[in-house]
Amino acid sequence: MNKTSMHYFEEEDILHLSFSDEPEAGSIELGPTITAELNEAGDVIGVEILNASAFLRDSILESIQFKVLQATSHT
Repeated sequence: MNKTSMHYFEEEDILHLSFSDEPEAGSIELGPTITAELNEAGDVIGVEILNASAFLRDSILESIQFKVLQATSHT
């Protein structure tokens, strides 16, 4: 059975997203702080983000800056 869940480990500042309850058979490092967890077929079943608070802050700021630039270039 598939499920989606999110767990934040505050002391370690790690965000774990789970897209399936399948067992993890491997992983791929997508960046210095992001790891994709894979099932036996090689499908992504989870993502782990280290230094999650900084990652989310930076991602949100980049998204907002991009949208502001888009809005100001259309006026």
